[in-house]
Amino acid sequence: MANKQIINGKRISSDRIAHLDENEIFVFGSNIQGMHGGGAAWYAHENFGAEWGVGEGLTGRTYALPTMEGMASLKHAVCNFIECAKKHTELTFLVTAVGCGIAGYTPAEIAPLFKEASDLENVYLPQVFVDKL
Repeated sequence: MANKQIINGKRISSDRIAHLDENEIFVFGSNIQGMHGGGAAWYAHENFGAEWGVGEGLTGRTYALPTMEGMASLKHAVCNFIECAKKHTELTFLVTAVGCGIAGYTPAEIAPLFKEASDLENVYLPQVFVDKL
């Protein structure tokens, strides 16, 4: 199964990413302490090189977004992510449904944070976010 696809002009990341193709980055939610103990964070650590102790930014073939510290913090982190994606056009960022698991947010709450990212050709968003944008 492909990690990404384009449907009606929208870039969609798969909700089941088991491997990464060259230059693909797994974007996941974590906590600011980088304790990747569950969910997508654990998967990123075990499979794609997310570094323990790094709760925001690029490590290995991943990008961590801190989702457990409140909406204002997450909004700031998503802005940082968008700037990183703009700077690293050689990379393709596959965003998971960050914040919608252990952090307890809904796609309707999180999707608007990624509105600007949805316009970037190297960012693919989960269907649940695209549906809310």
